[in-house]
Formats: sequence, structure tokens, C-alpha cells
Amino acid sequence: MKIGIVGVGAIGTVLGTLLNSKGIEVDLIDGFKENVIAMQKNGTEIRGSIQVKTHGHAYYLDDLTDKYDLLFLLTKQFDNKEVLNKLLPHLHSTSIICTLQNGAPEESVAEIIGKDRTIGGAVGFGATWIKPGVTELTSKKKALEEFAFEIGEMNGEVTERIKAVNAILQNVGGSEVSNNLLGIRWSKILMNATFSGMSAALGCTFGEVLDDPRGYWCLAHLADETIKVAYAQGIDLVKMQDQDLGLLEFNDRTPKEILSKFPYFKKTWDQHRDTKASMLQDLEKGRTTEINYINGVVSNKGKEYGIATPYNDMVVKIVKAKEKNKEIKTLHYIDEFFK
Repeated sequence: MKIGIVGVGAIGTVLGTLLNSKGIEVDLIDGFKENVIAMQKNGTEIRGSIQVKTHGHAYYLDDLTDKYDLLFLLTKQFDNKEVLNKLLPHLHSTSIICTLQNGAPEESVAEIIGKDRTIGGAVGFGATWIKPGVTELTSKKKALEEFAFEIGEMNGEVTERIKAVNAILQNVGGSEVSNNLLGIRWSKILMNATFSGMSAALGCTFGEVLDDPRGYWCLAHLADETIKVAYAQGIDLVKMQDQDLGLLEFNDRTPKEILSKFPYFKKTWDQHRDTKASMLQDLEKGRTTEINYINGVVSNKGKEYGIATPYNDMVVKIVKAKEKNKEIKTLHYIDEFFK
């Protein structure tokens, strides 16, 4: 099977390094020439809670010549149209693209390459890109081993091909097949809208959000809004990290009820406390973030279904202001949620 990873940033480096280290040959494909040159010269390396270094074949996206049986897509969603059109000549009729991007990109991916070639899923660990070819795994090793991936077919079928892709991903860490891809996607949107959203808005790690009681308060409201928007669409959330995310929904929104959610966040996300959101990493590099595909999705769907989303709206407002101003501040921004 000819396999490639498209978008070798923080998560892509972990995926490619571990697969190549297990003897599963994977081409590392990227649009950032400096990254490709470094990988060709030095290979790839994971630091942090695990240490692995290996050498795989690295290619610039525009220089591809082969056709692929399986491609893992890890580029930013706003680049999908350009990237996927470049990949089309390198697909055959039974090729698979497995999008492991943030948000819920399957429909937009399928519009370009076809539903019959599209599968997707969520990533359950965090990583920080250090430099070309080098990434730090910021989640605990246990999180990688137990909750690395959840994947599924768009129509919910448990097919032989989804089982085959899952078997490949199990060489990286814990991976499961689900018959509820939208449930996976919205569960991951919840996880991203809370911790990734706050990490980007405040300019800090997940742990620093957990260490501030005001951060907990915001997390609780972000989760409640996201759950209500998912339920309004008829989407059933799936368990993530062995936790029932539906338990985070508010019933009466009293201070006592809101405070009762705090231990859940500590239990579930403390193993990822050293993680810095990829959106924050983008802000630090002066790049556009995927905020429109994370908290922005919650806000937009909330408007469509008549669900108020003031906390998600505020995250979007802050992150977009940071993009415009090229500004990174720390926990100062938390005051914006309480005005």
C-alpha cells in the first residue's frame, strides 16, 4: 500500500515518525519547502513524553509523481481546495483520503475528491511543532497509547477499508472505528472549542487554562454551548478519552451546577496540560488560524438553529483580533469574557 501524510506539522510529524519507525513506509508531503528540506536531510524527530527519531521519504507537494492508495490529510482546512486539487492527479479510483483535520471537513473534502474516497476522524493527543522535522509530544504517553484516533466512514458503515486504515493507525497509538463520524467530529469540536479556543484566546497552554478558576468558568460555558448546538442538529456526541461529554451540558445554569463541571475538565484534560493549541502556534508565527472551523462553526450553527453562543463568539472575536493585530498576549484577555 502506497501511503502518504499531507501536511507534516505537529501532528503529521508524530504520525509519520511513528509509522516509519514501525516499518510502515510513509511518504511525508508538505507545502513548506524548508520543512521538506530538513526532513530529507535529517529525518523526523519526536521529543517530549516519548523520544523517537527516524528517516522517511519527504516530498514537496508540487513535486509528487506517484499515485497513492491512502493519504492522511493534516493541512489547514482553508488550504483544502488548493491542496486537494493538487492531489487529484495522484489518486486512483479506490484511493482513500483520511482527513484528520480539525472541525468537520469531510463534506468539503468529498466535494472535491468524491464521497467514495473520503473518510475522516479525530486526533486525541496534542503536539507542538518545534522546528522543521521536529515536534514535541505534549500529551502524556498514556493518552497517545489509549486515545490517539477515532475514525469512521461518512455513511457510518464499518467497512473493510476503515478497518484496514484503523489497523495502520494502531501502530501509532490507540485507535477505534466508530459508526458515528459526525458524533466524533462534534465531540472533537467541543474539545477544541474549549481548550484550543481558550489556549489561542489567552496565549497559554491547556494547563494554564486549568490553573485559573475563571478559565474553568469559560470552559464550562463553551462546552454547554457546543453541546446544545450539536443536539439541535440531531447529532449524538460520542465518548472521548472514555468520558461522556454530554454530562457537561447545563440544565439550569446555576452557579452550583456550573461549578460542578470543573472536576470533569481537570480529570479529562490534565494529561494534556503541556499542550499549546495549534491555533496559538499559528498566531505566534503570524499565520491565519482555523478559528472559523472550530469555535466559528459553533457560532454559525448556533445562529442557524437559534442557540445563543456568547462564549464561543467571544473566542472568535479575540482570536480574529489577534490575527489582525499580530498580537500575542497572555491571560489578560480572560477579562473580556466577564465584561
